[in-house]
Amino acid sequence: MVLRQVSRVDPNDNAKGGQISVMTSESVMRRRPKLTDLQGQYLAFIQAYTTLHGLAPAEADMQRFFRVTPPTVHRMVLALEQRGLLERVPGQSRSIRLLLPSEEIPRLERREKAQP
Repeated sequence: MVLRQVSRVDPNDNAKGGQISVMTSESVMRRRPKLTDLQGQYLAFIQAYTTLHGLAPAEADMQRFFRVTPPTVHRMVLALEQRGLLERVPGQSRSIRLLLPSEEIPRLERREKAQP
């Protein structure tokens, strides 16, 4: 772990001439927001699909795997994009690209077969 000193100016602190020094670790400064289990599974699916097929999944592929509706998949993709975890080109199919390292993506779990 690398520690780094960060100085900030606080105009309300006259005792130190308005400066605050704080020691922070690199990992804290670069930390990504925590993922829900489902968000992690979507990222894991995108990674696995891309590795197997050589191209990103379509939203329909995610819909079939997770057994959800098209709007549900689309909302998840938009949420992951908004959190900075993936990027895509709106209106272009199979344009999803993950923006976090592989080691930060959880393992894809098996889905239970649907009951008749």
